[in-house]
Amino acid sequence: MTMSTADVTAARDGQDGNVGSSGGPRSSRPKHRTFTREYKMRILDQYEAAPGPQERNALLRREGIYSAYITEWRRLRDRAASGPAPEEKKPGRPGKSQAEAENERLRKENERLAAKLTKTEAALEIMGKVHALLETLSESADSEKNHKK
Repeated sequence: MTMSTADVTAARDGQDGNVGSSGGPRSSRPKHRTFTREYKMRILDQYEAAPGPQERNALLRREGIYSAYITEWRRLRDRAASGPAPEEKKPGRPGKSQAEAENERLRKENERLAAKLTKTEAALEIMGKVHALLETLSESADSEKNHKK
């Protein structure tokens, strides 16, 4: 399928409906939202003050938030109310201790040096064989010279 110049221009300018105003391929995707503490507490208060599930659901729809946010915000509020919060872990892998980092560095260096040693030993073995070959050739050349005389 070929595209005309008009099609290419329309696609580049975002007129085909697939590309958003910023021009990127993912510009039409929703942006990650962040909520202030005040907003969270206000919505929680409104949610808990709602008399029934219909009103609660209407609040969630109106604000464009999920019920999982309410659960998470309650948990955070209750944890904060129960006293000083324990130090929260960062998401992802735990960091390495200094000893583990040093161990890792030394292990990599050891692997690098072992590979270098293997190459050096192979080169020395080849050089030894080349030396023996050249010595044999030299001896045969000398014997041929002596034989011709």
